[in-house]
Amino acid sequence: MNRPRLFLVTPPEFDTADMAEKLKQAFTGGDIACVMIYRPGASTKDLQAAASELVPIIQEGGAAAIVYRDTQAAGRSGADGVHVDTSLEDLKLAVESFKPDRIVGTGGTKLKHDSMEWAETGVDYIFFGKLDLPEKAEAHDRTLSSASWWAELFETPCVALAGNTLETLGDVAATGADFVALKDAAWQSDTDISSVIAEANRILDAHPFPEVE
Repeated sequence: MNRPRLFLVTPPEFDTADMAEKLKQAFTGGDIACVMIYRPGASTKDLQAAASELVPIIQEGGAAAIVYRDTQAAGRSGADGVHVDTSLEDLKLAVESFKPDRIVGTGGTKLKHDSMEWAETGVDYIFFGKLDLPEKAEAHDRTLSSASWWAELFETPCVALAGNTLETLGDVAATGADFVALKDAAWQSDTDISSVIAEANRILDAHPFPEVE
């Protein structure tokens, strides 16, 4: 697919049965590359229980299931990978444990040098955008500039977090990021999530990657 793909991030808190139904509906709306199960406040036991229910749904939908931070929950739930952003040492351990059979992603770096150093561990993607901050209508300027810089210079794929409205997707896709992350805009919309995903894919279709000569 010669354009950015959709990367869904769950809300930080959710009812698992409700989220399972929403995910099933989401996949009827079109292409989704990844779903990050993002529950930063959950214990390993609770996160693993939720992931064990959600991972098969995500995988059946054709997407990669990524668990946020918890390598144990990721491994035991059969997830496709883990997102580790706590420290460079934690990231190196995750890469050693999970690669090459599973995905390891990272993000949350503040400096360009850190982004390059963390990517050198062999991660599968680097994520630009703060998952723990309240989302605004538009993507953060720093997210856009970081994604543009990265997409132009580096081979490691990058993910850029959009704002909490679908209108921001075009700006994020224009950075050249390989994946556009959608969080609040997917789950807090008054429209059913299938329609949200369909519209998001229509917007991304309008932003193909530049042809490489």
